[in-house]
Amino acid sequence: MAKKGSRNGRERRAPDYLLILIVAALLLIGLLMVYSTTFDWGNQVMGDSFYHVKRQVLWTVLGVAIAVALAYVQYNRLRDLAVPIMGITLGVLVLLLAIGEQHLGARRSFLGGSVQPGELAKLTTLIYVSAWVSSKGEQIRDVAYGFVPFAVLVGVVSGLVMLQPDLSTAAVIMLTSFAVFFLAGADLVQIMVGSAAGGGAFSLLVMFYPYARQRLEEFISMLRNPEMMSYHARESLIALGSGGVFGKGFGMSYQKFGYLPVPHTDSIFSIIGEELGLVGCLVVVALFVVLAWRGFRIALRAQDSFGMVLACGLTVLLVSQALINVGVVTGLLPFTGMVLPFISLGGSSLLVSMAAVGILLSISRGGNPREWRVSADLDRWRWDGGTRLSRSGRPSGS
Repeated sequence: MAKKGSRNGRERRAPDYLLILIVAALLLIGLLMVYSTTFDWGNQVMGDSFYHVKRQVLWTVLGVAIAVALAYVQYNRLRDLAVPIMGITLGVLVLLLAIGEQHLGARRSFLGGSVQPGELAKLTTLIYVSAWVSSKGEQIRDVAYGFVPFAVLVGVVSGLVMLQPDLSTAAVIMLTSFAVFFLAGADLVQIMVGSAAGGGAFSLLVMFYPYARQRLEEFISMLRNPEMMSYHARESLIALGSGGVFGKGFGMSYQKFGYLPVPHTDSIFSIIGEELGLVGCLVVVALFVVLAWRGFRIALRAQDSFGMVLACGLTVLLVSQALINVGVVTGLLPFTGMVLPFISLGGSSLLVSMAAVGILLSISRGGNPREWRVSADLDRWRWDGGTRLSRSGRPSGS
């Protein structure tokens, strides 16, 4: 018998409390590190050492509110909203290129950098792609009805983001979209061909933008000769190495005082290593590992294919950004400008990450899956509503 409040025999479970605890721990670490990396900056520029952390607290409160709201909304409603959400996203990305604020040769934000549509595009594209692939059934393996529309959609969104230019965000959009496409049952050959084509196009764009080409050349030079590493990579490794096992202590970093670029965003993991040591770094990495476990577990327990692929995509979205950030500061990847989710200073990234957590919690609670005949299809004249994925939740009627 279904629990009280369920519909059509579908049980509404309790949310994943371990996931909530993991995210709460990451948020707490983030607030502490934001204060540590910005108190001097805030005091010198704004006359208030708590200026930036107070703003981050406000973003955190708003993010928690968004996560709670989404956790109590049935996730399958996002399927009905996938098309208008995607349409609004494309419109905002085009508008950004026309009237967005220009900073260091890039147009990535509105309202003084507080609103970055590229961050939102990561989430909205993932929702749309998840809704679309879960509706295609066996047609997803058809080049004309599966791969081509998928490639066009992801190519358009990624292209608009690249024009800002924001190559790291575009790379995350492509990575998460292809992960969802693969998990939905797409043909492996198509995945390989698409990845090769997308990677080739991305490489050409990297060479087109001088700053991106320079970063790649610096990374290749470092691989050939470690003594040729870039200034950013060298200072990041100095910060990590000087922290030792237990660190210098909270707030005791030297590298954040003008030595390490952007210590409050891209390089915040290096400051964690300097102040909290190897132990602090391992704690952060362990939290993201557990987050990945809970996210994929939620996907496996989802009650329909849309919930499954969406939960997988959201987990890949959060964890891949963390992996890229850690890879950059440890010298394993070229500099990308990727922030560390939940921890780095910034409102847009935090709100999107918390929205992703809210949707994951909604999927963990279960829902009322129903046949979906409209929205999120690029080929309405061949719609069949089928899906290749089997449900990972309990069989119907259990």
